[in-house]
Amino acid sequence: MTPKLEVRIADPFGADAKRLIDQLSAELAAMYPEDTAAGAGDFDPSDVAGPDGRFVIAWLGDRAVGCAALRPMEPGVVEFKRLYVEPDVRSQGISRELLKCLEQLSRELGYTRARAETGLRQPRSVSLLQSAGYQRISNYGIYIGNALSLCFEKHVGQLDA
Repeated sequence: MTPKLEVRIADPFGADAKRLIDQLSAELAAMYPEDTAAGAGDFDPSDVAGPDGRFVIAWLGDRAVGCAALRPMEPGVVEFKRLYVEPDVRSQGISRELLKCLEQLSRELGYTRARAETGLRQPRSVSLLQSAGYQRISNYGIYIGNALSLCFEKHVGQLDA
């Protein structure tokens, strides 16, 4: 029997979070060797540990297989970071569930727009964002002028009062 997928809020400083973030960083560093900051991805766990951010982990049974984070940017706008699924369990809809969870948490926290950056060499990531309704926007923040970065945004709405 296939273990059930569950996405839960987690400690961004926990062992499972660190392991998954390190795996993603290594994968990105290998994918973008000319960009010395690519593996780091401008991510600091303390950015999502406060009351306006969140870190989530996807679990298959008792195995942590993916993660994602939402980081506050400006009033009403959140950035999704560190969306990652381990290679051996990809193509099972886990990244889509992580993205849906981040969108729901964003609405609960009062955000109305979500942004995400991915890389030119990550067509699966681009496809996920586009199929979920994200539109290409001009590169923002540290990604301005980075020809390898692709930035996206989506209106995630807000919860009815």
